[in-house]
Amino acid sequence: MEEKIKASVMDATKIKRVIYRMATEILERNRNLRNLVIVGIRTRGIYISKRIAKIVKELENVDVPVGVLDITLYRDDFSELETQHMIQKTEIPFAISKKDVILVDDVLMTGRTIRAAMDSLFDMGRPKSIQLLVLIDRGHRELPIRADYIGKQLPTSRREIVQVRLKEIDNRDEVQITEPVKLKK
Repeated sequence: MEEKIKASVMDATKIKRVIYRMATEILERNRNLRNLVIVGIRTRGIYISKRIAKIVKELENVDVPVGVLDITLYRDDFSELETQHMIQKTEIPFAISKKDVILVDDVLMTGRTIRAAMDSLFDMGRPKSIQLLVLIDRGHRELPIRADYIGKQLPTSRREIVQVRLKEIDNRDEVQITEPVKLKK
């Protein structure tokens, strides 16, 4: 099924500005940067995490460890996923017990991905706190989960698709709203 672009929401400049703002909000809320770690949910959460850590380094000269989380096995719809779905590696080369964890994802919608991510984190240890950072918050919650840091709130219909593209994997930074289109025969 094809998709039509309904709106271009953010370009590279806006994404850069929003990520910078969220990084400074993290600095304002977290006094002990030495206790802070950032964990990005595959796939685009990884690159947002790295950008946040880079800004923290530039502003405060502190290297915040960044980890990568694959939540595939923790999803509540795992049995419904296509058999070809690749399980990728979680790479968190540091302890998360007693740490302030910034959990990062590109889009927050129902909250199910974040629930799965928290289950995964708790299997690795007991963080002091978990704070959630998302580039886009669409609404449509099915679970009582909210983000602490939001790049942009973007009310959408369930039919619409929010596509986040990042230059590290998509060769450009942008956020678009698309909608499936039925092809005429």
